[in-house]
This record gives sequence, structure tokens and C-alpha cells, in this order.
Amino acid sequence: MTRLAPFALFGALALAVIAQAEEPVVNIGNEHGNLRAAQEHIVAAYQLVGQAQQDNDARLGGHAGRARQLLIQADQELRQAANVANNNGRP
Repeated sequence: MTRLAPFALFGALALAVIAQAEEPVVNIGNEHGNLRAAQEHIVAAYQLVGQAQQDNDARLGGHAGRARQLLIQADQELRQAANVANNNGRP
């Protein structure tokens, strides 16, 4: 069991790095005002959930972490929606 501990630690660190690399960001232009506003709210929610995790010493049963994953996914979907609108000649 102790031989697996370094691998478990490495895996946890790798997941943390991946999660940090995918943090939602506001990258939709003002021409898509509603999508941009939604993206801004996602970024704020992601940060607040992270603060809740810190405040509760990450004892939230994994649900906060899952919520953050879903916020990352929602952020990516909004970016794709803006890309489709751009490709269809819509402002």
C-alpha cells in the first residue's frame, strides 16, 4: 500500500494542474453581450465555489469539485456558441 502512495500523490497533483489549466475565462467579445455576460457569471461562480472549497477544507463530498467541472464545461459551450454565431455571419 505504501508503494502506491507516491503514485496517488502524483495523480492528485496532475489532476490539480489540469484543473488549473482549464479554469473558465471571459473570452467572448462584446458583440455577443448575453453570452459574454453568462460567461462572466460562470467565472464568478467558479471562483466562489473554489472559495467555498477552501473555507470548508474541501469537505464537500466532491460535489463542489464536480460543480467546478461543470462550470468549465459550460464556459467551453458558451465559447463554442459564440464561434458558431461568428461563423454564421451573426454579430
